[in-house]
Amino acid sequence: MSVNLKKGEKISLKKNDGTGLKKVMVGLGWDEAQPAASGWRAIFAAKPADIDCDASVILCGENGKLYGSNIKQACVYYGNLQHPSGAVTHQGDNLTGGGEGDDEQIMVDLSIMPPEVAKLVFVVNIYDANVRRQHFGMIRNAFIRLVNTKNNTEICRYNLTDDYSGSTGLIVGELFRSGNEWQFNAIGKGVAEASRLQKLVDMYK
Repeated sequence: MSVNLKKGEKISLKKNDGTGLKKVMVGLGWDEAQPAASGWRAIFAAKPADIDCDASVILCGENGKLYGSNIKQACVYYGNLQHPSGAVTHQGDNLTGGGEGDDEQIMVDLSIMPPEVAKLVFVVNIYDANVRRQHFGMIRNAFIRLVNTKNNTEICRYNLTDDYSGSTGLIVGELFRSGNEWQFNAIGKGVAEASRLQKLVDMYK
């Protein structure tokens, strides 16, 4: 049975038999909030630009700082779909957030994760948010969920219900090592300026 997490709650990925999960799918989703326009102004108003949300993973070492010596080692995103270790694979970019279910999915193989990686931070930012005058207050139904890929069973889900108006980036959650096991932490922190992924990456330098 899937666990619904609240902000700040953590869950262990250890199974009932004491072993840890090896492969998980991390799904992230969101919808655009529909404007409440009416009357003739709504009829003739120009269609606003689609909100292009991008999900990414930032890899950190035990010191909480970026792992590796370059962006391909430290981050998996639409421009670098697979980590060199093969442990993290992004399934591709969704430009509009349309449709039900996951908008973007990231596959994580914990069994081959480099031992120096202590934390995977899952973030979402709005591409070109400043130019398009967009922010996460214009997004609804945002969530992150973890799925056991062995049996396709959802482990947990975190629905982001805070008001993120003014934020162009979100630190959604993180997978982190705790002793000899992996845990997930529901974060849901807004970041004011993140119209480029580099702004989020720089937070972990």
